[in-house]
Amino acid sequence: MNSNTRHIATPLMSALLALASGWAQAQTQVADAWVRGTVAQQKSTGAFLTLTSAQGGKLLAVQSAVADLVEIHTMTMDGNVMKMHAVPAIELPAGQAVQLKPGGFHVMLMGLKQPIKDGDTVPLTLLIEGKDGKRETLQVSAPVRPLGAQPAEHKH
Repeated sequence: MNSNTRHIATPLMSALLALASGWAQAQTQVADAWVRGTVAQQKSTGAFLTLTSAQGGKLLAVQSAVADLVEIHTMTMDGNVMKMHAVPAIELPAGQAVQLKPGGFHVMLMGLKQPIKDGDTVPLTLLIEGKDGKRETLQVSAPVRPLGAQPAEHKH
C-alpha cells in the first residue's frame, strides 16, 4: 500500500467502523428478563423484563418457539376483580425504563409445548418500533424461575 492509498484507506476504515458500531448498538435495551416456571399440565405462563428505549418507541410483538401463541398483556382492576387482557403495544417513553412485571404489563406464553422448568432458558424475540418508524428485533434468552418466584429487587 503506498502512502496515498494509506491516507484514503484510514478515513474510510474509520467511517466503516463507526457505521458498524452504530448497527451493533440496539436502540432498545433489555434487562432483568425471566419466565415463570410451570407445573406438568400447565399450558401458559408469563415472561417479565424491563425495556429502555433511548429514542422512544413501542413494543409491538413478542414471539417464542416454546409456545403456540404469545401476547402482550396487562392487568387492570374492574371493581374488585383483577382482569387480564391483550394490548396491541406498550409505549416506551424515551430514556425511561418500562417494567413488564407480575400484576402489570407482561408477556403471556400460551399453548406451551412442554413444561417450563426452573433452570431452563426461554428464547424470546421482541419486535420494537422506534419513534422514527424503524423496527428492530431483539433476541432475549430469559432464564426460568420457580413457579412461586417474584421479580428480583431492581437495583440502580
